[in-house]
Amino acid sequence: MTETTSKYADFEGLRERAVALRREGLSRRQIRDRLHVDNNDILNRLLQGEPAPQWTKRPRAKDDLRERARELRLQGMTYDRIQVELGCSKSSISLWVRDLPKPERRRTREESSAIGRRGWGATLQRREAERRTAKQRAADEIGAMTDRELFLLGVGLYWAEGSKSKPYRTQERVTFVNSDPGMIEVFLAWLRLLGVNGEHLRFHVHIHETADIAAAEQFWGALTGAESSAFGKTSLKRHTPKTNRKNVGENYRGCLAVRVLKSAELYRRIEGSWCGIVGAAKRADSQNRT
Repeated sequence: MTETTSKYADFEGLRERAVALRREGLSRRQIRDRLHVDNNDILNRLLQGEPAPQWTKRPRAKDDLRERARELRLQGMTYDRIQVELGCSKSSISLWVRDLPKPERRRTREESSAIGRRGWGATLQRREAERRTAKQRAADEIGAMTDRELFLLGVGLYWAEGSKSKPYRTQERVTFVNSDPGMIEVFLAWLRLLGVNGEHLRFHVHIHETADIAAAEQFWGALTGAESSAFGKTSLKRHTPKTNRKNVGENYRGCLAVRVLKSAELYRRIEGSWCGIVGAAKRADSQNRT
């Protein structure tokens, strides 16, 4: 007889003690330590059918799903079927029902795989819904923006994505390039805040030669509201036999370059403002560290 077998030889007696402790309100960890049961499978068998005390259950958003998963498991459903029904991940289901008896297999592996694929599809749909909800909640939290907030945002945007003068190439002019329509809209709003009107702006589309060039030019023209005369010749990225384009589809419109004419003074203001932001951030961080 092995040491493990000897240790749990009086299983029914051990179960009676475990059940009694459970009904007294002890947690699994407390029962494990009290009875010196270091085998989780044995502990699950000892406590099978005994509900956890209320104090060990922390209220969570998924409590209803957990209870429903346990009901479905007791009905004989597999993890795959529960996943299809509830749209939960298998890892969560496993945690919720691991103390319940395992149902007998009633279908082939192929059938189980098909159910699993449907379950994964349901999980992806649930995650996408959660993602959209989180994004909308964050968007709603922004509310109205002051001129100062827009100014600071624009400076940070430009210093991240705009052209900058280099020690080896002094070039104080404002040029902003991006493929994100939202970034372009914010940048143009920022320029209008600073009093830069459309007469001082020039636009250039940069795009792969195999893309829908006409559609891209029309899109950027409509977004900016600029006259066609404000747009320079579109720059095409030429392809080689080894070119493997990944940015494809109807939403690919290349990049738009926005250039401000006679913008040396504006560039210096941006650079100085960025230095001020960095200094202010350091001071704030120093206070937060104390």
